[in-house]
Amino acid sequence: MNALQSDQAVLELVDIRKSYGPVNALRGVSLQLRPGEVHALVGDNGAGKSTLIKTITGVQAHDGGQILWKGEPVNFSGPRDAARRGISVVYQDLAVCGNLSVSDNVFLGAESMHAGLLGSLFRRVDRTAMEQETLALLRSLSVNLQKVRTPVEGLSGGQRQSVAIARALLGKPEVMLLDEPTAALSVAQTHEVLNLVRRLREQGLAVVIVSHNLADVFAVSDVVTVLRLGQVAGRFDVRSSSQQEVVAAITGAEWGAVR
Repeated sequence: MNALQSDQAVLELVDIRKSYGPVNALRGVSLQLRPGEVHALVGDNGAGKSTLIKTITGVQAHDGGQILWKGEPVNFSGPRDAARRGISVVYQDLAVCGNLSVSDNVFLGAESMHAGLLGSLFRRVDRTAMEQETLALLRSLSVNLQKVRTPVEGLSGGQRQSVAIARALLGKPEVMLLDEPTAALSVAQTHEVLNLVRRLREQGLAVVIVSHNLADVFAVSDVVTVLRLGQVAGRFDVRSSSQQEVVAAITGAEWGAVR
């Protein structure tokens, strides 16, 4: 456990259930997310990972079970409500605009403004403040990207991921969810992104990564939860578990082997 890890869960899911008509997408899933801990969520397509992420981020309501935020029951009315609580998510497509600069992407929809010559009637975007804050966020992630006026379309995959994560950090979240953060990246870019995940952990965030790449999962995670057919099929401490054990839980060879 590092200095910023805690035994107290910032977000806890208890017996979460969700159905789409006759399909039981989540069947009694429980999960604890702790500060300063990287929690990987793995499983085959259709295992329930996407549904669980949508539940955590307020995209959809669950049918049964309970969500606890710092021990208190909550029901998120939508993504903005979850974000106000302190939950951010970076989806696989990153949702960055290639023709906009790094700082414009970080502040997209949340631009800093200052009064113009005629006061608040004609407010203008404060690009200097945005650029300074962008640099500070990137430095907090140990990202050396000095030219924040550069269009994002000219950046590498790893650098684009850092821009998306910096934007997610703007609201000072306590829980960060990363959906397939290393998908389609080169070895060098994957190394960059895994280092970003480590920086988030060092800052004391509870981090969730959804990934099909077990090598990446074991390189950066503390805990791995396996979902299979909408249920928790296994939970593993990375320090004392192997990739083979996780694969067995994913395929059903060790169904129900929850640690």
